[in-house]
Parts: sequence; structure tokens; C-alpha cells
Amino acid sequence: MNQQTTGVPTPSPTHQFTVLLSATRRGARLARLLAREQLRSWERPYETAEHVVAELANNAVLHGHVPGRSFRLALMLTGTDTLRIEVTDARTDRYPPSAAQPPLPEAESGRGLLLVEALSDRWGTTDGPAPCKTVWAELTCPPSSSHR
Repeated sequence: MNQQTTGVPTPSPTHQFTVLLSATRRGARLARLLAREQLRSWERPYETAEHVVAELANNAVLHGHVPGRSFRLALMLTGTDTLRIEVTDARTDRYPPSAAQPPLPEAESGRGLLLVEALSDRWGTTDGPAPCKTVWAELTCPPSSSHR
């Protein structure tokens, strides 16, 4: 379910990670790798979140790129085992559609938001910080069973 929201409060994070990355394919790949390692250090499953980060970071590079500007990846884990993934880019004039749309069958791209929608509990966009927009996704992320 996509929720176009502004100013929705999120519970205080118990763990938080933020990094600025170059708005390049290399930066998007690094976002995925950093998310995986951060979640491993928090002893959380990372496979699903890694896919969501990859899609959001790739979208920031492909659709939110402004020359000379980076994108920001933020991971926040709350006490309720909710992982919030945020990717902030510099293009407020280009928002994702309010609902993920399937591409034509012969299309070679355009399935990223469908994956985000399928893998996350919620996703949406928020304005800011100016002049940016943030695309976010939330998913349940309990401690890894191997670390209990």
C-alpha cells in the first residue's frame, strides 16, 4: 500500500544509520551493501530490506539525479521491530506514481516500485528537506532467529 504522506511521526529509533552517497550506479550498489552490513550488525534479517534499498537507491539515481548532488540513505529501527528505509534525492519535481503500475510485458525496466510494494508493509513519499523528496518504506524486522 502506498501512502502519500507529509509529516507522519515515526516512533523514536533504537538504531539509526545515515549516509550520503553519490547519485551514481556505484552509489546505489554501495547503499545496498551498506544496508546489508548495518542490518547484520544489528542482528536483523537483511535480505528483504536489501532488495528494497536497492530499488529505492536505483530510483534515486535514475529518476532523482541532479548533477553534483548526492542522495541520502537512512535506516531506522524502532523498538517495535519496524525498519524504516528512507532514500532522499534532490528532485522534488519528479515523484513516483501514487500506486505502483505494472509496465508493459515487453518492458525491460519499470518493476522497482512493484517490488517495493510487494516486499514492504508500507511505502510512500514525503517532501523535504527542501529542495528534496524522500521515498520511504517500512517493514517488520524482528531479530534474526540465529542471534536469539
